[in-house]
Amino acid sequence: MTTTGKTYAALLRGINVGGHKKVPMAELRTVLEGLGHGDVRTYLQSGNAVFDSARQDPAGLARELEAAIEAHFGFRVPSLVLDGAHLAAVVAACPFPVAELEGKQLHATFFSAQPGPERFAALDAAAYLPEEYRVGDRVVYLYAPDGLGRSRLGEALARPAVVKGLDVTTRNWNTVVKLAGLTRD
Repeated sequence: MTTTGKTYAALLRGINVGGHKKVPMAELRTVLEGLGHGDVRTYLQSGNAVFDSARQDPAGLARELEAAIEAHFGFRVPSLVLDGAHLAAVVAACPFPVAELEGKQLHATFFSAQPGPERFAALDAAAYLPEEYRVGDRVVYLYAPDGLGRSRLGEALARPAVVKGLDVTTRNWNTVVKLAGLTRD
């Protein structure tokens, strides 16, 4: 199916990790096509899809995708849908020296709504150095020199005090840049 409109990236949280919540990318493409979206593509096996839609409501598209995934696979998968302009802005606004870092050292945690400063108030950033974070537009940039898997700050940023009530998902910088390129209008 071909649609006109915007190009979006769907970011699914917590699939295909450790054998849990298996979502084959071919089936994810089928689910998105079944929702009427066009030019559906997936990137990696970790829940990244790009599609075109005539709809202009990313939050509504995310809820619709979550319902379709639950109906198809039998489990809920929190999802965020971001348009190309937002992804391009996230890349452009990165406060860290991207050219000097490896992709595994820089991550972006995307939020379904803007996290207020009160969510980070109890976080003593100095205690986590050399790891650092910066809050952007519905995103938190995380510099973790030893990677996310060893990041104490990454764990702190995932605590309920920070994320409660919001859908969040994290991608490494290489993936963020790739998705921004795939969604460029």
